Amino acid sequence: MFVTLWEFEVKRGSEEIFERLYGPEGAWARLFRRDPRYRGTRLLRDTARRAAYVTLDYWDSREAHEEFKRVHAEDYQALDRKCEALTASETRIGAFEESG
Repeated sequence: MFVTLWEFEVKRGSEEIFERLYGPEGAWARLFRRDPRYRGTRLLRDTARRAAYVTLDYWDSREAHEEFKRVHAEDYQALDRKCEALTASETRIGAFEESG
């Protein structure tokens, strides 16, 4: 299993639409579902900083994720541009593989 983690600081008033776009049934998940090796998305909201969110996107492997990004680069970038207006910051926390 491979997972990518991103942290977002969402602009005030954009929380609802952000949650719809980035949640497990949102636009990002629908884009990722084009690849059968995508395993799902989790969206977490910080309990102390209400505008802070973390996404976890699960894939079969790092290679599956990288291939998806190559094949769907144009659609990925277009959706990313569309969503930029919702956030004050976006930080890639990392990409992790299951050990053992």
